[in-house]
Amino acid sequence: MSAADLAPVPTLDLSRQYAAVGEQIARAVADVCSAGRFILGREVGEFETAVARTTAASEAVGCASGTDALWLALAALRIGEGAAVVTTPFSFFATVSSILRAGARPVLADIDPVSFNLSADAVAEAVRANPDTRAIMPVHLYGQCADWDALAPVAAQNNLLLIEDAAQAFGASWNGVQAGALGDAAAFSFYPTKNLSAWGDAGLTTFRDAATGELARALRAHGMRRRYYHDEVGWNSRLDTVQAAVLLIKMQYIAQWNDDRRRVAERYAALFADTSLVGSVADGGIVLPTADPRGVHVWHQYVIRTPRRDDLRAHLTAHGIGSEVYYPVPLHMQDALRDLGYREGQFPESEKAAREVLALPIYPELREDEQVRVVEAIHKFFA
Repeated sequence: MSAADLAPVPTLDLSRQYAAVGEQIARAVADVCSAGRFILGREVGEFETAVARTTAASEAVGCASGTDALWLALAALRIGEGAAVVTTPFSFFATVSSILRAGARPVLADIDPVSFNLSADAVAEAVRANPDTRAIMPVHLYGQCADWDALAPVAAQNNLLLIEDAAQAFGASWNGVQAGALGDAAAFSFYPTKNLSAWGDAGLTTFRDAATGELARALRAHGMRRRYYHDEVGWNSRLDTVQAAVLLIKMQYIAQWNDDRRRVAERYAALFADTSLVGSVADGGIVLPTADPRGVHVWHQYVIRTPRRDDLRAHLTAHGIGSEVYYPVPLHMQDALRDLGYREGQFPESEKAAREVLALPIYPELREDEQVRVVEAIHKFFA
């Protein structure tokens, strides 16, 4: 049988999740609609409570998107004009754009080449060079927490706040502490591709301090604590009740789904171990992702790296196998961020990763036979 005769293996197939929970969600959404609880209905508060309980954060504040969640964290912590925030150039655009939107200045530091997360040594160097730094914003990239053992001392020694960009890491943890409760604040995205996903845009910010959470609730509603009385300029960034209802249903399953993702990642590792592919980028092979034993990885993405990334991706596409590149252009090389003053070559690990990373299909419902096809196609390419 040729590749053309086989069903595609998509990078993500949300229809499989819908088949499992779609009817439950439809009933929950219908209940919201029939009662007219569209704006900050009871499901929003119930979802916030569920997230706070799951993460052990003091406060959870729902909002309109993961991007807004990052802004809300910064705004509620009073990080704005005159402040610098150290973060990574190897992330989605919102990591830096949220800092700019808050009025602060992004300062970039390079990544660790194994985890793709912020390098604590690079952060320490950036903090020394920027005495106006108020916060560090690590990204828990691809579902694995940043090295909190190394980053937390840097923050403590310099009296800095820690804000988790946990958009890809719902359910991840570090040394037994859940993402969302590691820092002073954390931002989650529930974009449809995320492990815990809405049926549209949605986000949430967690806080360590109750007073900061209370401020965030006002800021997401135009700075109102009482209707039509505006204590300050906020924004319209409320979590829709319909999306909260969707997320409440999925919260019942997220622990199992994350376990299933870990099993898929383990199968990939076992399948690749039976080939001659695994080596180093230098010798032309592929490098597999790893899970730090100090944490719990939720495998939002399964990302390999190879110097022949673009040719391999074209080969997989020709064989009906999906893949994706997260992220092909580091943030310091984005046209929209030229005014930050960085140049190509300044963050070599981030630039190298951008040339070499490739995300393979991974989701809870991915079957073993589909994974076999993925690995066999990769083996055929290198053979």
